[in-house]
Amino acid sequence: MAPPPTRAYPLNGGRKITRFARARVVPVAVSLGAGLLLGLVGPTAGKWDNPVCVAVSIVFSSGWPWACYAFLVGYFRRSKMESAFVAAAGLAVGVVAYYFFKDMNPIIPAGMKSAASIPAEMEMESGASSEGQILVWGIAAFVFGAPVGLVGNVARTPGVGGLLFRLLVPLIAFFEATQRLIVEAESQRPAFSMTWNVTRVAACVVAVALVGHTVRSWRVRRSRADGRVESAAPARRL
Repeated sequence: MAPPPTRAYPLNGGRKITRFARARVVPVAVSLGAGLLLGLVGPTAGKWDNPVCVAVSIVFSSGWPWACYAFLVGYFRRSKMESAFVAAAGLAVGVVAYYFFKDMNPIIPAGMKSAASIPAEMEMESGASSEGQILVWGIAAFVFGAPVGLVGNVARTPGVGGLLFRLLVPLIAFFEATQRLIVEAESQRPAFSMTWNVTRVAACVVAVALVGHTVRSWRVRRSRADGRVESAAPARRL
C-alpha cells in the first residue's frame, strides 16, 4: 500500500519573521544607535580645541539637537505609540552614553598636566554628580522625548495642518540660541557667540523653507483639483 502523499507547506513563517524584523526591529535598532551617537558627539568633539570641534561640541551639548532627534524618530515611525516610546528610549540611551563617556574621558582641569594628577576626591564627586545627572536627564528624556516624538509623527500630516508641528524644532533652536546669547555670551569665547548666531540664522532659513514648501504643495494640490473640476465640467454638459 502506497504511503499517503505529503503536503508541501510554504515557508511563510520565515518570510513573516524577516518582514517583521525589517519593519519593526531594524528601525528601532537604528533609532537607538542614532541616540547612542547623539550622546557621544558632544563630549567627543569637546576633546579637541579647533573651531569646528568647539562649535560641534557646543551645539550637541545643547538641547535643540536632542529635540530634533526625538522629532525625526517620531516623523519616520508610522505608529504614534512607537514614535513616543522609541524617541524617549533613544534619548535615554544618549543621556547614558553622554555622561559615561565624560566619566571615562574627563576633561583635565587647568593647571594639571595629566588625568593621573586629578585628585581622587574630585573623581568621586564627578562620578556621583554624573549618576545624579543621568537620573535627572534620563527621566527628562521620557517626560519630554515622548511628546516630541508624538509631535514628529503628527507632523507627517501634509499641508497647513502639519506645518505648525514641523516648525517645532526650528523654533526650539532659535529660542535656545537667543537665550544662550543673552545669558552666556559675555562669559564665553567668541566661538560661542558665532555658533549660536549661525544657529539662529539656520533656524530661520529652515523655517522659511518649510513654510515655502507647504505653500507650494498647497498650490499644486489646488491647481490639480481645479483641473479635475474643469475637465469634469464638459463631460457633465454633454
